[in-house]
Amino acid sequence: MHFSNFFRFMEAAEHAFFRSLGLSVVLSRCGLGLHLPRVHAECDYLAPVRFEDEILIHLLVQKKGTRSLTYQFRFYRGTADAPRLEVARGRLVVVCAELDPKGGMRAVPLPTLVTDKLEEAPAHLLADASVRSVSSSSNESHKAQNNGRIIGRSETSRPNSGSRTALKHRSRRKSR
Repeated sequence: MHFSNFFRFMEAAEHAFFRSLGLSVVLSRCGLGLHLPRVHAECDYLAPVRFEDEILIHLLVQKKGTRSLTYQFRFYRGTADAPRLEVARGRLVVVCAELDPKGGMRAVPLPTLVTDKLEEAPAHLLADASVRSVSSSSNESHKAQNNGRIIGRSETSRPNSGSRTALKHRSRRKSR
């Protein structure tokens, strides 16, 4: 799979996460004249992903600042029947901004409509520098972290407890 798809997956996970909170990343749909431009995006690739691999994506709020949010993403390959392997890690920083009269943007505090629904993920849930495969024993702890819920397409788990969401994607090629 082309590396750029991971950035699309991060954006899709962020949109699903906001929808799970009853919000939209397009804050004007919530009656706010604010925007959430990306100011930093990164992704480290740990293992290859191939055509038709199923990918599970976890989003966690790593940092909730006064004017910005930092998300951490973890990508896993595997199925419910097989151990999951972490294949990539990403990070995205968004800043709350409003347009100035000259068309520029300036950072402003995140609205309470958003911040009241978010919590930073506990440190033990955030990925560290080590790479690991989720074994069957880790699957139990993974299942416990998600309140025993099965994670499927655009399903959210515990949005106020670490602000975690997960998406399931299948790698596909575009037909021409």
